[in-house]
Amino acid sequence: MNYSRTINTFFKVSLTLVLFVTSSKAISQTNGDNKVIISKQLKWSERMALSIMHRHPEAYMIDDAKQPHWDYVHGLVLTSLEELNKQKKDAKYFDYIKKYADDLIDKDGNIATYKEEAYNIDMIVAGRILFNLYATTKDNRYLVAMQTLRKQLDNQPRTASGGFWHKKIYPNQMWLDGLYMGEPFYAQYTVAYENGAKLDDIAKQFELIQLHATDKKTGLLYHAWDEIKQMPWANKETGNSPNFWSRSIGWYMMALVDVLDYFPKNHPKQKELAAYLNNIATSLVKFQDPSGIWYQVTDKGGAPGNYLESSGTSMFAYAMAKGANKGYLPKKFKTIAAKAFDGLTSKLIKVDPNGAITITNACAVAGLGGTPYRDGSYEYYINERKKDNDPKATGPFILAALELNK
Repeated sequence: MNYSRTINTFFKVSLTLVLFVTSSKAISQTNGDNKVIISKQLKWSERMALSIMHRHPEAYMIDDAKQPHWDYVHGLVLTSLEELNKQKKDAKYFDYIKKYADDLIDKDGNIATYKEEAYNIDMIVAGRILFNLYATTKDNRYLVAMQTLRKQLDNQPRTASGGFWHKKIYPNQMWLDGLYMGEPFYAQYTVAYENGAKLDDIAKQFELIQLHATDKKTGLLYHAWDEIKQMPWANKETGNSPNFWSRSIGWYMMALVDVLDYFPKNHPKQKELAAYLNNIATSLVKFQDPSGIWYQVTDKGGAPGNYLESSGTSMFAYAMAKGANKGYLPKKFKTIAAKAFDGLTSKLIKVDPNGAITITNACAVAGLGGTPYRDGSYEYYINERKKDNDPKATGPFILAALELNK
């Protein structure tokens, strides 16, 4: 017997087994060229998280940023990584989130690039990552930063009926996006530090949108509502913008399922908010494409130029799956969410040679008014640029994957 050959064979087999186990259990590995390899045996949630971290080694680089800045897309993606880390308990996720906060929050708790006087409600949502950072480290900087953001909500301009303006530059307007940007932070803060004193005010924001922005025929919600009906895009009778944009409805649904986490079941407004979630979830099912994916302009599937869009679909999948898991929605919505997620992975996900995944067909940005002027027309929404791996798709994709255990 050739003992040398036998020993070599033994070590080769052992090494192969070690690499197999490592690739299936570990987060990633490197090949001989020191390039990251993301294992296909990992769940979609972790594959997407690792793909983000691979492309953006520093969290501030998310959305291809060149310098650290306080922004809602970072808040969205890092919140999704925080949810992932609740399951994985892996230091690298916590460190990635913390580094973003530390790049922007100085020793006194001041947030670089943040300007309260802009009264941009988008700037609130990144504060969600600070609750766990403060609870874990007891570093007072994070608490001061949270208090700064909470103060903005005290001073945020409101419509006459009490709704937060989306931004100072958009007077008297509530956008669906703004419900996600402000309310989950507001709810968590008031429960953690104010004994829930502001839960009625939070419910009021949803009540106003539900009352004014809901289309009676379809049950869908318009992207925005101008209370004084002065914007050129606003319907002169209702104040609503002209079309249904899937991502804006997705923001609204995510806001509902996240805010409901902080409403006790015996709170007078809890059932009301859950009913809003049921209404929009039920309405959306009628417009789901057979692929499982929803269109950019929600109610116009198959119209010229409309396309199956990944960010809104990821948001719907997350909100429906979480809503079903939490008991806010009937269980059937988890099946509907799974169909949506399977549509995303089969039709809109590409896998790079190194195992990193790319999500395609995400609308990069859409809004109303401003310069150049955005009129909210069908043609406007379908012609806004698309972007691969847009954070408005990657973050909700992770959240949906976690709720579906995909």
